[in-house]
Amino acid sequence: MYIHDLSPVPGSTHVDKRKGRGHATGNGKTAGRGHKGQKARSGGGTRIGFEGGQMPLARRIPKRGFNNIFAKPLDFVNVDMLNRFEDGAEVDEKAMLEAGILSDCKYGVKVLGNGDITKKLTVKASAFSETAKEKIEAAGGKAEVV
Repeated sequence: MYIHDLSPVPGSTHVDKRKGRGHATGNGKTAGRGHKGQKARSGGGTRIGFEGGQMPLARRIPKRGFNNIFAKPLDFVNVDMLNRFEDGAEVDEKAMLEAGILSDCKYGVKVLGNGDITKKLTVKASAFSETAKEKIEAAGGKAEVV
């Protein structure tokens, strides 16, 4: 087989429609745009979310609170997940990623207090809940904010 023998799988390609090339094509004259109107014009059309002058859905629905677009959301890990580590280990974001507890850590980790911890660990994270801190220290470990 040579490179000039290669061809696409039948049905995987198609010929582009040539608009505005006469009546015989079925796409002549108005080129599939209908007669006149905003959408028939060059550059015509409306912006995303425009509903013909009707109050758009995004403005009809009530808004509440504040959404900080600059917020850096933390990933969460429960205390019971930390039992995977050996006693006396130092646990940080990198160690959690390697252990498979986290799949991706963009902005940091917050440790939450769901479950129990049985091992003495030094946990380094961006934030801790009160219960998580208490449980880590009760097990003889340390909770350090990085």
